[in-house]
Amino acid sequence: MNLKKGDAIKIISGKDRGKTGAVFTVFPETGKIAADGLNMFKKRSKPKKQGEKGQMVLVPRPFPASKAMLVCKNCKQPARVGHRMEGDKKVRYCKKCQANT
Repeated sequence: MNLKKGDAIKIISGKDRGKTGAVFTVFPETGKIAADGLNMFKKRSKPKKQGEKGQMVLVPRPFPASKAMLVCKNCKQPARVGHRMEGDKKVRYCKKCQANT
């Protein structure tokens, strides 16, 4: 998976197309990610105490990582990600500007 926690992403398809956000959870076994403020849905919560009202809370739902592109820190554009070896380390790089991400 090309995305990691904390990466800036841009949604390329779906109801939130064009929106940007930061990844806060990655699920590599299912190939999904969750980003704050993206793919929100309304969850109804029951009242916790007597006399309190139930409410609707907006919660981000995971979505496929293939629907998001990494935003390069150098060129500030959504770009595809490549991998290369630098010494004995494997690093990600932007396919547009060739800068390490």
